[in-house]
Amino acid sequence: MRWVYVARVSIASAIFLAAILASLDQPLEDSTKLLLASLTFAATLLVTAVSLIYSRFNRGQRHPTFYYLQTSFDLLLVTAVVHLTRDSTAGTSQFAALYILVIAIASLLLPAGGALLVALLGNVLYVADSFFTIDASFSAAVWLQLGVFAFVALGSAFLSGKLQEVGAGTEAELAHVRLQAADILFNIRSGVLTVDGGGHLLYANPMAEHLLGVDLEDFIGKPVLEEIRRIASELADALERSVQNRVRTTRAEGMIATVEKRFPIGVTTTYTDGDGRRTDRTATAIFQDISDQKRIDALRLRAERLEGIAELSASLAHEIKNPLASIRSAVEQLSHSPFSGADERSLANLVMRESDRLSRLLSEFLDFARVRVARLEPLDLSTLMAGAVRLALSHPDKAEGVAIVSHVEPDEFVVEGDDDLLHRALFNLLLNAIQASPANGEVHVDVSAPTQEQIGSGISFPNGAVAISVTDHGAGIPAEIRDRLFDPFFTTKPGGSGLGLAVVHRAIDAHRGLVFLDSTTSGTRFTIVLPCVPRALRGEQPSLSSHTPVYT
Repeated sequence: MRWVYVARVSIASAIFLAAILASLDQPLEDSTKLLLASLTFAATLLVTAVSLIYSRFNRGQRHPTFYYLQTSFDLLLVTAVVHLTRDSTAGTSQFAALYILVIAIASLLLPAGGALLVALLGNVLYVADSFFTIDASFSAAVWLQLGVFAFVALGSAFLSGKLQEVGAGTEAELAHVRLQAADILFNIRSGVLTVDGGGHLLYANPMAEHLLGVDLEDFIGKPVLEEIRRIASELADALERSVQNRVRTTRAEGMIATVEKRFPIGVTTTYTDGDGRRTDRTATAIFQDISDQKRIDALRLRAERLEGIAELSASLAHEIKNPLASIRSAVEQLSHSPFSGADERSLANLVMRESDRLSRLLSEFLDFARVRVARLEPLDLSTLMAGAVRLALSHPDKAEGVAIVSHVEPDEFVVEGDDDLLHRALFNLLLNAIQASPANGEVHVDVSAPTQEQIGSGISFPNGAVAISVTDHGAGIPAEIRDRLFDPFFTTKPGGSGLGLAVVHRAIDAHRGLVFLDSTTSGTRFTIVLPCVPRALRGEQPSLSSHTPVYT
């Protein structure tokens, strides 16, 4: 339509200028033509200005009537041009071909059959102008021009129908693709944000609003970077670099921090250059919560580190344990010598006692290094938990009055694993919880199907899983040492070896499970997630009990 406006004004201006020049040579003869050219020029400017304003405020929502009115006015303009330039002797005009141009444009703008109506109206106007202009009967040239108009109308109508068929198919495909893209962006698990060169928000999907915790619908068309920077400064900086400096960001990390939550995000940005006139440069950011990925990476790194330390521990334990046994045996023999006095026997007893302590420590090193699944068998967790609870309650480090409340349904959860390894892992967790509990406190054990929040979105167990949670109500674990709890030889207990939780982690990892920690000032919860044995593959398992055990 913009080109139609330009062509319309150009033709009207040219005719108006030609009429003015002609009137200078023959003022009396061409005064009527000058008046008609002036009225045509004024009407063209007025109609074009109104049409331009209408087009500006109704972009994409123009009714077919608008295009019918435009082509009708163009036909009137061409008729005026033909009238002003018609040769009265031959009855023709050199500008009659402009009718063909209007008909061809109408075939692109109007619905099917519109070109035929425009051609019919053009023929009527042309015949009417010829009738009132030519004194004699129509010449052969006039009839030829009418035939050309009819032929062009039929050809344009045919081409218009074909183009509209293709256009309808293409438009339907485009609409389908747009719906698919909108559906993908709406349901994608990543946040998507698009801003223009001025930092105004152009698009935001629901996940972006969920991750940022902001109703971004209110910011469409408004500056949004400062609001984003308040919540996620790295995301805002990446968008700003892309849209202003044409710098793409790939797999950067940032942080979303609000009053309710704080979690890491991965950020990728890109940009598109506008043409500088109709479109502006835009930048799009795709970001997602990477908490689960960070947790998985930490678990993998922890497992690799434990494996390396286990190999070193086994080697050192073997190298030290044999000489230590020889030293203890020699000292024991010296203590029984008739030449040994009271002081010598006292020192010998001290050496033997410390040697025994070192031997026990080396045995723990070897146990830690030898964490391997030796035998796989179906294990009912209610029986496994009962044995670990009884052993933990009999431990001398248990504070007075501490109770273990265990809620485990018999035969509900069966895992395939090594009885000894899983028993040691559960016992170590229960022992830690007992030692952290105050006098008369309670340790709670819960066994249930894990939630997706517990295991994270990046982990799956095809045959189902079971979550074993051990919760105490002690003082909690300081944040600065939580990342080191599973490291071998790290301990905060006097005389501890620092291998209890390391053994837990290695034992559960050997069973393709996971260990998670949650701690506050009011208590600590360790959660073990293990893959289950499908019921169809369990076989006939004897029923171990008919009640839910509670141990105190």
